[in-house]
Amino acid sequence: MSFDGLWPYIYIAIAGWLATDLWRWAGVVAGNRIDERSEVLNWVRAVATALVAAVIAKLIVFPTGTLEASPLWLRLGAVAFGGLCFFIGGRFRQIAGIAAAIAFLAAGLALLGV
Repeated sequence: MSFDGLWPYIYIAIAGWLATDLWRWAGVVAGNRIDERSEVLNWVRAVATALVAAVIAKLIVFPTGTLEASPLWLRLGAVAFGGLCFFIGGRFRQIAGIAAAIAFLAAGLALLGV
């Protein structure tokens, strides 16, 4: 079989689908049988939340790319301001928090000339 033209992309699409679709269906089957208030599901939520928090903390403390040029105090200030706007954001909490953090960081970078 020659891997010319579209064949590599078709192969990647099929292999990716096979590798992930089995686990999606297993999650659907298992998810229908798990009580939403069970200790197992609480543990899964806690682990997922901890992983997201760890990734965000890594991006703030050890950034790469464009964020690397910004000082740590500015990144921490953007997180604090975004968190504050999230808690007072009312119905649009998530949008308010994210937009406020981005605006704070952009304004700080503009003032610093970075």
